[in-house]
Order: sequence, then C-alpha cells, then structure tokens
Amino acid sequence: MASLFDPITIGDITLKNRVVMAPLTRNRSPKAVPNTLNVTYYEQRASAGLLITEATAITHQGQGYADVPGLYTPEALEGWHKVTEAVHRAGGKIVVQMWHVGRISHTSLQPNGGQPVAPSAIRAKSKTYLVNGDGTGSFAETSEPRALDLAEIAGIVEDYRKAARAAIDAGFDGIEIHAANGYLIDQFLRSGSNKRTDAYGGSIENRARFLFEVVDAITKEIGAGRVGIRISPVTPSNDAFDPEPQALFTYVVEKLARYPLAYLHIVEGATGGARDHQQGDRPFDYAGLRAAYAAAGGKSAWMANNGYDRELAVRTVESGEADLVAFGKPFIANPDLVRRLKDGAMLNAPDQATFYGGGAKGYTDYPLLDQVA
Repeated sequence: MASLFDPITIGDITLKNRVVMAPLTRNRSPKAVPNTLNVTYYEQRASAGLLITEATAITHQGQGYADVPGLYTPEALEGWHKVTEAVHRAGGKIVVQMWHVGRISHTSLQPNGGQPVAPSAIRAKSKTYLVNGDGTGSFAETSEPRALDLAEIAGIVEDYRKAARAAIDAGFDGIEIHAANGYLIDQFLRSGSNKRTDAYGGSIENRARFLFEVVDAITKEIGAGRVGIRISPVTPSNDAFDPEPQALFTYVVEKLARYPLAYLHIVEGATGGARDHQQGDRPFDYAGLRAAYAAAGGKSAWMANNGYDRELAVRTVESGEADLVAFGKPFIANPDLVRRLKDGAMLNAPDQATFYGGGAKGYTDYPLLDQVA
C-alpha cells in the first residue's frame, strides 16, 4: 500500500514523496522576470516531492496579470534558471506551469495595448490584477477580447513548443500544460466560451483540437515523460462553463491516455472553493473519469487537487484513488508542509491580504516548525 510520503517515479521524474505544491499566482515578478525573492520562496519549499510553479506566460500576449513571470525573454529565463538551481541544490524537483490566459487579460497588459485573444469574442465575467501608478495593486474587469483568426492558431501552438524548450533549457525537470481555470486552452474546450464554426469549434472533438495540437508539439519537443497537464472539469473560475463536462473531459482523458505523460492534474470541484461544485445537471464523477482514462490505456500518475487536508490526502493515496496530492494555500503559509504533514503538526494560517503582490511579508517570512516551537 502506497503512502503519501513514499517516493514515486512519474514519467521521467523521480520524486521523494507524493506531496505536491500546487501552482499559486503571487504577483511578485515585476516585468515578468523572476528575482531573488522568488528564488528564496521556491527554495524554502523544496521538501515537496514536486513543486509546480505559479502560472507562467509563454508570450507577452499570454500575460493576463501584473507582475507574473514569463518564459519569453532572456532575463526571465535567467531568473528561472536561478530558481531551478536553488531548488535542485535543496534536493527538490520543479516543473513550470505554462500559461496563455486568452481572454482573461487587460489591454494595458497586452503588446501595444491590443485586445486579448480568445476562441470567440466573448468577454469574460471576471477580473484581473493590475498595478497602479503608485505601485499598489488592484483588481479590474477583463477587457473585451477578439476572436483568433484561424491562421493565428498554429503560431500559438508554436509559442507553446518554444516555451517548453526554453523551460527545459532553464533547468526545469518538466512542464505542466495549464488547460484549466478558464484560460485559453480551457476556453477552447468549453462551449460557453467557444462559439467557433470552423475546425476548432462545435463538436467536442473540434473544441479539443487546440489542446491536442499543443500536447503534440510539446511532447515531440521535450518528451512526454516530462509533461503534465492540469484540467478543472467543473470549476466556474474566470467564467468557465460547459453544460456537459463529464462527456467533454472523458473525451479529453481518453485521448490523453495515448501519451505517456508524467501526470494528469485534476482540480476537483471549484478551484479554491467547494469540492462538491458541479456544472450541468448532475455531480461530476471523478472516479469514473479516472476509470475511463485507465480503460483507454492511460498509465500516467493521477494528481488530485482542491481542499485536501492531511487525513483526506493520506486516505486518498493509500486507497489508490490518486498517486499524488497537490496542496495550495497550505504551502503558502508552511514552507515545511511535508514535515508538518508527516508529524501531524499544526499549520500556520495564511495571510490572505498578502496573497497577491508585495514583498517578503506573507511570502518568504512564514516560520518553520522549529521556529514556532
């Protein structure tokens, strides 16, 4: 029987335990460049079996929030190289979550003040994070997007390929394709945001076409064993909606079963919210989703996420319902979360006022268990 604290090999990556730090946007990389504060933050948390970075834009067009990191300038890649070196020195493994926000952006964040792009010209009922002239941050409504021309889509697929190669060259152990939470890939997948009438819209197969073109390009470039993917079947984040999520994501995982990926990362329920959230007329069957993946021949590690505490995580891995468990907010406030989970120790409470933007406060100053004692 596997334990949450046992090692595991996922694709080409061997992990010392099955505790994963989930991707967490923190808005502390001005000009999209990781800095020394970011190095410290990730190094502090390297006892996790796997660190997944905050979502990281593949291009300037893919940016949707102020002061989030990128993968598209020499300075950003140099900054990330310092992060990966520090994590590896501390004995950790780290993958970068590759991100194109699509319509979840603002003209002030886009190249030349242009419109954000999307499958269809439908404005999201959502907000993004901007930095004001006085240096303070605030949330603002997303801008009206424009629909991508058919001829533009191949170029974005190529952007994903280039960013994956750049990530490996910067020392990452692998990459995670962000196909969740209402961002560009998820926007293509869902009928609520994709009203296209060409080869990328209409049927589930067509709406999933962009995702699998991205998966093909990245796996051919860096190998499937270094690639994970994140999906969130029923989250309402960023105005994401589809009336038939079970059919949609069953198709997605059955087709993903053809690739020997490192892992599939599944957000259960509403991202950062209720685990029992559903879309459509019935609860989502996560066990059925995994069964469909296995029946299609899928053998990649299954990573569960959303609202897990120690008891649920231990039980989920021991029962075989998941191979890995990702923790979000607990890792914000507990850099030594693995030790605390092992010992059954109390956790620091996260300071929500410091989640987005700022400096070391609420980022790298949370005490370790020994310091608390």
